[in-house]
Amino acid sequence: MSVHSEIKKVTTETLRKMKFDKEKITMLTAYDFTTAKMVDAGGVDAILIGDSAANVMAGFETTLPITLDQMIYHAQSVVRGTDRALVVADLPFGTYQSNPEKALESAVRMMKEGGAHAVKIEGGKEISKSIKKIINAGIPVMGHLGLTPQSIYKFGTYKVRAKEEAEAEKLIADAQLLEELGCFSIVLEKIPADLAKKVTESISIPTIGIGAGADCDGQVLVYHDMVGMNKGFSPKFLRRYLDLYTEITGAVSQYVKDVKSVEFPNENESY
Repeated sequence: MSVHSEIKKVTTETLRKMKFDKEKITMLTAYDFTTAKMVDAGGVDAILIGDSAANVMAGFETTLPITLDQMIYHAQSVVRGTDRALVVADLPFGTYQSNPEKALESAVRMMKEGGAHAVKIEGGKEISKSIKKIINAGIPVMGHLGLTPQSIYKFGTYKVRAKEEAEAEKLIADAQLLEELGCFSIVLEKIPADLAKKVTESISIPTIGIGAGADCDGQVLVYHDMVGMNKGFSPKFLRRYLDLYTEITGAVSQYVKDVKSVEFPNENESY
Protein backbone atom coordinates (compact mmCIF):
# COMPACT_ATOMS: atom_id res chain seq x y z
CA MET A 1 0.00 0.00 0.00
CA SER A 2 1.30 3.44 -0.96
CA VAL A 3 2.29 5.69 1.93
CA HIS A 4 0.01 8.45 0.67
CA SER A 5 -2.75 6.49 -1.08
CA GLU A 6 -5.23 7.12 1.74
CA ILE A 7 -4.81 10.90 1.57
CA LYS A 8 -8.16 12.44 0.66
CA LYS A 9 -6.67 15.48 -1.07
CA VAL A 10 -3.17 15.69 -2.52
CA THR A 11 -1.42 19.03 -1.94
CA THR A 12 1.93 20.52 -2.87
CA GLU A 13 3.12 19.50 0.60
CA THR A 14 2.06 15.90 -0.10
CA LEU A 15 4.41 15.83 -3.10
CA ARG A 16 7.31 17.15 -1.00
CA LYS A 17 6.67 14.43 1.59
CA MET A 18 6.56 11.80 -1.15
CA LYS A 19 10.03 12.81 -2.30
CA PHE A 20 11.26 12.67 1.31
CA ASP A 21 9.64 9.23 1.78
CA LYS A 22 11.05 8.06 -1.60
CA GLU A 23 7.57 7.31 -2.94
CA LYS A 24 7.26 7.96 -6.68
CA ILE A 25 4.79 10.65 -7.81
CA THR A 26 2.34 9.90 -10.63
CA MET A 27 0.98 12.55 -12.95
CA LEU A 28 -1.13 12.48 -16.13
CA THR A 29 -2.73 15.17 -18.25
CA ALA A 30 -6.47 15.74 -18.54
CA TYR A 31 -8.38 18.45 -20.37
CA ASP A 32 -12.04 17.61 -19.73
CA PHE A 33 -14.46 16.53 -16.98
CA THR A 34 -14.94 12.90 -18.06
CA THR A 35 -11.24 12.16 -18.49
CA ALA A 36 -10.41 13.89 -15.20
CA LYS A 37 -12.91 11.67 -13.37
CA MET A 38 -11.30 8.51 -14.80
CA VAL A 39 -7.71 9.65 -14.22
CA ASP A 40 -8.53 10.73 -10.65
CA ALA A 41 -10.37 7.45 -9.94
CA GLY A 42 -7.30 5.58 -11.25
CA GLY A 43 -5.27 7.03 -8.39
CA VAL A 44 -2.84 9.54 -9.90
CA ASP A 45 -1.32 12.00 -7.47
CA ALA A 46 -1.49 15.00 -9.79
CA ILE A 47 -3.34 16.03 -12.95
CA LEU A 48 -1.74 18.44 -15.39
CA ILE A 49 -3.92 20.59 -17.60
CA GLY A 50 -1.15 20.89 -20.15
CA ASP A 51 -0.99 23.39 -22.97
CA SER A 52 -0.59 20.14 -24.93
CA ALA A 53 -4.37 20.62 -25.21
CA ALA A 54 -3.40 22.73 -28.23
CA ASN A 55 -2.09 19.55 -29.89
CA VAL A 56 -4.39 16.74 -28.74
CA MET A 57 -7.64 18.66 -28.31
CA ALA A 58 -7.39 21.36 -30.97
CA GLY A 59 -5.05 19.81 -33.58
CA PHE A 60 -2.39 22.52 -33.64
CA GLU A 61 1.20 21.58 -34.53
CA THR A 62 2.65 23.40 -31.50
CA THR A 63 1.43 24.49 -28.06
CA LEU A 64 1.79 28.18 -28.93
CA PRO A 65 -1.71 29.04 -30.26
CA ILE A 66 -3.74 28.10 -27.17
CA THR A 67 -5.01 31.10 -25.19
CA LEU A 68 -5.38 31.76 -21.47
CA ASP A 69 -9.18 31.81 -21.84
CA GLN A 70 -9.09 28.37 -23.47
CA MET A 71 -6.78 27.00 -20.77
CA ILE A 72 -9.10 28.37 -18.08
CA TYR A 73 -12.03 26.56 -19.74
CA HIS A 74 -10.08 23.27 -19.70
CA ALA A 75 -9.10 23.86 -16.07
CA GLN A 76 -12.69 24.47 -15.00
CA SER A 77 -13.75 21.20 -16.65
CA VAL A 78 -10.96 19.17 -15.04
CA VAL A 79 -11.43 20.64 -11.55
CA ARG A 80 -15.12 19.67 -11.63
CA GLY A 81 -14.11 16.06 -12.32
CA THR A 82 -11.38 15.78 -9.68
CA ASP A 83 -11.76 14.76 -6.03
CA ARG A 84 -8.28 13.71 -4.87
CA ALA A 85 -5.48 14.70 -7.25
CA LEU A 86 -3.54 17.96 -7.15
CA VAL A 87 -4.60 19.96 -10.24
CA VAL A 88 -1.81 21.93 -11.96
CA ALA A 89 -2.50 24.13 -15.00
CA ASP A 90 -0.05 25.41 -17.59
CA LEU A 91 0.09 29.13 -18.21
CA PRO A 92 0.22 29.32 -22.02
CA PHE A 93 2.79 31.04 -24.21
CA GLY A 94 2.77 34.84 -23.97
CA THR A 95 0.96 35.07 -20.64
CA TYR A 96 3.95 35.34 -18.30
CA GLN A 97 7.21 35.91 -20.22
CA SER A 98 6.90 39.63 -20.98
CA ASN A 99 6.61 41.07 -17.47
CA PRO A 100 5.97 39.96 -13.88
CA GLU A 101 2.73 41.96 -13.57
CA LYS A 102 1.19 40.18 -16.56
CA ALA A 103 2.46 36.86 -15.20
CA LEU A 104 0.73 37.44 -11.87
CA GLU A 105 -2.48 38.56 -13.57
CA SER A 106 -2.48 35.36 -15.67
CA ALA A 107 -1.82 33.15 -12.65
CA VAL A 108 -4.53 34.84 -10.58
CA ARG A 109 -7.06 34.29 -13.38
CA MET A 110 -6.08 30.62 -13.63
CA MET A 111 -6.60 30.15 -9.89
CA LYS A 112 -9.76 32.28 -9.50
CA GLU A 113 -11.57 31.41 -12.73
CA GLY A 114 -9.98 28.07 -13.58
CA GLY A 115 -9.96 26.70 -10.04
CA ALA A 116 -6.49 25.18 -10.43
CA HIS A 117 -4.47 24.37 -7.31
CA ALA A 118 -1.16 25.49 -8.88
CA VAL A 119 0.30 26.78 -12.16
CA LYS A 120 3.18 25.50 -14.29
CA ILE A 121 5.47 27.73 -16.32
CA GLU A 122 8.45 27.00 -18.56
CA GLY A 123 11.95 28.35 -18.12
CA GLY A 124 14.62 29.25 -15.60
CA LYS A 125 16.61 32.40 -14.89
CA GLU A 126 15.00 34.28 -17.81
CA ILE A 127 11.59 34.24 -16.13
CA SER A 128 12.74 34.35 -12.49
CA LYS A 129 11.05 37.72 -11.80
CA SER A 130 7.71 36.39 -13.01
CA ILE A 131 8.05 33.24 -10.88
CA LYS A 132 8.92 35.31 -7.81
CA LYS A 133 5.96 37.63 -8.36
CA ILE A 134 3.50 34.72 -8.64
CA ILE A 135 4.89 32.84 -5.62
CA ASN A 136 4.94 36.02 -3.50
CA ALA A 137 1.21 36.31 -4.16
CA GLY A 138 0.69 32.89 -2.57
CA ILE A 139 0.24 30.91 -5.80
CA PRO A 140 2.13 27.58 -6.00
CA VAL A 141 4.38 27.25 -9.07
CA MET A 142 5.67 24.11 -10.77
CA GLY A 143 8.73 24.77 -12.91
CA HIS A 144 9.55 23.15 -16.27
CA LEU A 145 13.09 22.71 -17.64
CA GLY A 146 14.76 20.81 -20.47
CA LEU A 147 12.68 20.63 -23.62
CA THR A 148 10.25 23.50 -23.15
CA PRO A 149 7.71 23.19 -25.99
CA GLN A 150 6.72 26.87 -25.86
CA SER A 151 10.28 27.64 -27.03
CA ILE A 152 10.12 25.23 -29.96
CA TYR A 153 10.90 27.92 -32.54
CA LYS A 154 14.02 28.90 -30.60
CA PHE A 155 15.18 25.27 -30.36
CA GLY A 156 14.00 24.35 -33.87
CA THR A 157 13.57 20.70 -32.84
CA TYR A 158 11.92 18.43 -30.28
CA LYS A 159 15.16 16.47 -29.74
CA VAL A 160 16.73 15.72 -26.34
CA ARG A 161 18.02 18.83 -24.57
CA ALA A 162 21.10 19.49 -22.39
CA LYS A 163 23.39 16.90 -23.97
CA GLU A 164 26.17 19.49 -24.14
CA GLU A 165 27.99 20.41 -20.94
CA ALA A 166 27.14 24.14 -21.00
CA GLU A 167 23.41 23.53 -21.36
CA ALA A 168 23.51 20.79 -18.72
CA GLU A 169 25.25 23.12 -16.24
CA LYS A 170 22.70 25.86 -16.93
CA LEU A 171 19.86 23.39 -16.36
CA ILE A 172 21.24 22.36 -12.95
CA ALA A 173 21.71 26.02 -12.00
CA ASP A 174 18.17 26.83 -13.17
CA ALA A 175 16.73 23.93 -11.13
CA GLN A 176 18.49 25.19 -8.01
CA LEU A 177 17.27 28.72 -8.72
CA LEU A 178 13.66 27.51 -9.11
CA GLU A 179 13.93 25.84 -5.71
CA GLU A 180 15.34 29.04 -4.18
CA LEU A 181 12.50 31.07 -5.69
CA GLY A 182 9.99 28.75 -4.01
CA CYS A 183 8.75 26.41 -6.76
CA PHE A 184 7.23 23.28 -5.21
CA SER A 185 8.38 20.92 -7.99
CA ILE A 186 9.95 20.86 -11.46
CA VAL A 187 9.07 18.97 -14.64
CA LEU A 188 12.19 17.73 -16.48
CA GLU A 189 11.43 17.01 -20.13
CA LYS A 190 13.58 15.06 -22.61
CA ILE A 191 16.98 15.34 -20.97
CA PRO A 192 19.62 12.61 -20.44
CA ALA A 193 18.73 10.26 -17.56
CA ASP A 194 22.06 10.82 -15.77
CA LEU A 195 21.53 14.59 -15.82
CA ALA A 196 17.97 14.18 -14.48
CA LYS A 197 19.37 12.04 -11.66
CA LYS A 198 21.96 14.71 -10.85
CA VAL A 199 19.29 17.44 -10.79
CA THR A 200 16.96 15.33 -8.64
CA GLU A 201 19.71 14.72 -6.09
CA SER A 202 20.80 18.37 -6.04
CA ILE A 203 17.43 19.84 -4.95
CA SER A 204 14.98 19.07 -2.15
CA ILE A 205 11.81 19.67 -4.21
CA PRO A 206 10.36 16.86 -6.39
CA THR A 207 11.30 16.39 -10.03
CA ILE A 208 8.72 14.92 -12.41
CA GLY A 209 10.17 13.45 -15.57
CA ILE A 210 8.92 12.95 -19.10
CA GLY A 211 11.61 11.31 -21.18
CA ALA A 212 14.09 11.93 -18.35
CA GLY A 213 14.73 8.44 -16.95
CA ALA A 214 13.65 6.55 -13.83
CA ASP A 215 15.56 8.55 -11.22
CA CYS A 216 13.18 11.51 -11.19
CA ASP A 217 10.87 11.67 -8.17
CA GLY A 218 7.86 11.09 -10.43
CA GLN A 219 6.65 10.66 -13.99
CA VAL A 220 4.14 12.43 -16.24
CA LEU A 221 2.66 11.42 -19.59
CA VAL A 222 0.03 12.91 -21.87
CA TYR A 223 -3.15 10.87 -21.28
CA HIS A 224 -3.99 10.60 -24.99
CA ASP A 225 -0.53 9.15 -25.69
CA MET A 226 -0.58 6.76 -22.71
CA VAL A 227 -3.92 5.20 -23.71
CA GLY A 228 -2.99 5.02 -27.39
CA MET A 229 -5.42 7.55 -28.86
CA ASN A 230 -2.69 9.24 -30.92
CA LYS A 231 -1.75 7.08 -33.88
CA GLY A 232 1.72 7.66 -35.29
CA PHE A 233 3.17 9.43 -32.23
CA SER A 234 5.84 7.11 -30.83
CA PRO A 235 8.65 8.88 -28.97
CA LYS A 236 11.13 6.62 -27.18
CA PHE A 237 9.89 7.66 -23.71
CA LEU A 238 6.25 6.71 -24.33
CA ARG A 239 4.75 3.47 -23.02
CA ARG A 240 1.26 2.77 -24.36
CA TYR A 241 -0.99 1.03 -21.85
CA LEU A 242 -3.92 0.70 -24.27
CA ASP A 243 -4.56 0.92 -28.02
CA LEU A 244 -7.71 3.04 -27.88
CA TYR A 245 -7.33 4.32 -31.43
CA THR A 246 -7.93 0.80 -32.76
CA GLU A 247 -10.60 0.02 -30.16
CA ILE A 248 -12.59 3.21 -30.79
CA THR A 249 -12.37 3.19 -34.58
CA GLY A 250 -13.42 -0.48 -34.48
CA ALA A 251 -16.42 0.33 -32.29
CA VAL A 252 -17.46 3.23 -34.54
CA SER A 253 -17.13 1.00 -37.61
CA GLN A 254 -19.33 -1.66 -35.99
CA TYR A 255 -21.92 0.99 -35.04
CA VAL A 256 -22.02 2.23 -38.64
CA LYS A 257 -22.57 -1.34 -39.92
CA ASP A 258 -25.28 -2.05 -37.33
CA VAL A 259 -27.25 1.11 -38.15
CA LYS A 260 -27.01 0.60 -41.91
CA SER A 261 -28.11 -3.04 -41.64
CA VAL A 262 -30.91 -2.12 -39.18
CA GLU A 263 -29.27 -4.29 -36.51
CA PHE A 264 -29.37 -1.26 -34.23
CA PRO A 265 -31.61 -0.45 -32.50
CA ASN A 266 -33.26 -3.84 -31.84
CA GLU A 267 -36.53 -4.50 -30.00
CA ASN A 268 -34.89 -4.35 -26.56
CA GLU A 269 -33.40 -0.96 -27.43
CA SER A 270 -36.71 0.55 -28.56
CA TYR A 271 -39.60 1.97 -26.53
